[in-house]
Amino acid sequence: MCGIIGITSAKRENVVDLLIEGLRRLEYRGYDSVGIAVVDKESLIVRKAAGTIDKFTSKIDFSKIRGSAGIGHTRWATHGPPTDYNAHPHQDCNGEIAVVHNGVIRNFAALRERLLGTHKLTSDTDTELIAHLIEEGVKEGLDFLQALAKALTRVEGTYALAILNRNEPDRVYFAKMRSPLILGFGDGENAIASDITALLMITRRVLPLEDGEFGYISPSEARVFKLQGEQVVEVAVKEITNRTKLVEWTPESASKSGYPHFMIKEIHEQPQALFDTYNGSVEDPAVLEAARLLASAGKIIIVAAGTSYHAGLVFHYFLSRLAGLASHPLIASEFKVLEPTVDDNTVVVAISQSGETFDTLEAVKHYKAKGAKILGVTNVIGSALSREADMSLFTRAGPEIGVAATKTYLTQILLLELLAVKAGLVNGVLDNVEERHLVNVIGEAAVVAKDAIEVGDSEARELARRLTQKSMYILGRGLGAFLAKEAALKVKEIAYVHAEAYPAGESKHGPIALVEENFPVFVIGTSDSPEVPGNAIEMKARGAWVRVVKPANLELDIPSDIVVQNSPPTSHILLEPFSIIPFFQLLAYHMAVAKGYDPDKPRNLAKTVTVE
Repeated sequence: MCGIIGITSAKRENVVDLLIEGLRRLEYRGYDSVGIAVVDKESLIVRKAAGTIDKFTSKIDFSKIRGSAGIGHTRWATHGPPTDYNAHPHQDCNGEIAVVHNGVIRNFAALRERLLGTHKLTSDTDTELIAHLIEEGVKEGLDFLQALAKALTRVEGTYALAILNRNEPDRVYFAKMRSPLILGFGDGENAIASDITALLMITRRVLPLEDGEFGYISPSEARVFKLQGEQVVEVAVKEITNRTKLVEWTPESASKSGYPHFMIKEIHEQPQALFDTYNGSVEDPAVLEAARLLASAGKIIIVAAGTSYHAGLVFHYFLSRLAGLASHPLIASEFKVLEPTVDDNTVVVAISQSGETFDTLEAVKHYKAKGAKILGVTNVIGSALSREADMSLFTRAGPEIGVAATKTYLTQILLLELLAVKAGLVNGVLDNVEERHLVNVIGEAAVVAKDAIEVGDSEARELARRLTQKSMYILGRGLGAFLAKEAALKVKEIAYVHAEAYPAGESKHGPIALVEENFPVFVIGTSDSPEVPGNAIEMKARGAWVRVVKPANLELDIPSDIVVQNSPPTSHILLEPFSIIPFFQLLAYHMAVAKGYDPDKPRNLAKTVTVE
């Protein structure tokens, strides 16, 4: 996880403020500790501390720290607890090299054992070892780039690195292997960061780096290299130019814009994100091409993690219902379950908001090696997933800073619903009239979501103050069972309440044993599940506090003593996720705020999981 940034500038005498601002935009990647390093003339200055950026900035007097080149880091702890001494940047023995790192060094123990006798190690981290490995190369007489290259050959694992060398005050060195790292090209200044959002204050011209690439930036140039055997080979300028992209996001899109938290801002951005995704995808030939790929597949596997997996479950449902295509949804970290039966007639639909999720990428690489075709669905052009995939489809959600996925989940569902409809046309399950009707139906998603937010906010706020229990159930059938998984995840990760999603019909086979007086149970009503009133009655009969959440126009035979939470009416089941899910997003948000938690920074979590 972790977030790193590096900036070198000829137009600013001091980049410290830019480093801090960049780290704020990366803090969703981890907030166990934070630190910066700058080169001030010939001095390498490092400041770091455990805790959030706000705590860090309150401790440090930045008025005496200056430098036109610097690096920064916000940490999600892997090796070593979140302490001041484990915070990045880490230095070599002489204090001439500073390193920040996102990733995990697998051969950490062996390297540490070898370095202990000859180097002064001051932390528990794997990152510090990289500084000492570079130090050894420099002592052998190698120039800094060669020393970095040699160090990388000794390291096994994943990394995105930003490195300062006291003796080269205008350069920031970098390296990438299976952790995201992006170059940004500015006017008289260049930068690197884990995420585009941290670069927007400098530039919108970016280059996503490939695995195995390393090099350096100065204010006037960016040079990228690769190792071929033991030879350092420079990547051609023409290739760099061809790979450089101009992103559409603006600095304003990555700010709170007056909202108290990114999460509530991003909930309210959902109608626009859905509108943009629909208009960017509805006539996109790539969607029809992807549909043909699915229709011709002998086997379809859906791999994703977290919220993206929940979107994949909804896709799995509609792919069967609308296109007559069976699929196998898998949690990405469990991808080897279907290993023996994957071949060149398999299509893998890999879903990842960032396009950098480690487990999803591992599954993609594994299946690709067996001949499978990869269809990537992501929010980030140029991400690792979009580069690995044979074909890519993109949501248009814009940057999502809050750790809890909101707008990216619903935009994934919208795009995947369009894909399922197109697959139904290609597969002959839908005719042209039916396909066009359903495409138009999906076009209503933005309006439905807008109404759902407006209708649900005050009720969610009021309920949040009353729901003080430590556990709850969220039940559903059919589509509702899949939506319940995402609803429960939001409550768990943001409000720290044990919310368990369960198929409503299965609740009698064990879970109902936990139900007692005033135990909260939400039941999701969808148009494919007329049986849910019976499940609500079962829970109510055992003393549970029961609320049925459903579209307003959905007729269900619900007794008057069970409260109904009506979400906006819908014209088709395809729209029900956009009617129902915003209420649970708002509920989770308001529960967290009522408890005094920061919904943007849930404990132990990070936005993009780029480690095993």
